[in-house]
Amino acid sequence: MYHYDPNTALEELTEEATLPNPVHMRDMLLRRQLSPDQSLELNRLFVEYQKNFGEAQKLGKEILRHLVK
Repeated sequence: MYHYDPNTALEELTEEATLPNPVHMRDMLLRRQLSPDQSLELNRLFVEYQKNFGEAQKLGKEILRHLVK
């Protein structure tokens, strides 16, 4: 179950091109003991990830809607 193990999530991303849900990604970040600098940098990256994940979902839904018609 990848949503609590960053190593498994990275393996699945490499093997299947499956992106972890942002909620699970946030859980992974919160479970780690990070320095303040690491925390800030990873949070910046996470915000970008979350934004792009949502955009990819919107595009995927649009494509699928056209295919269903």
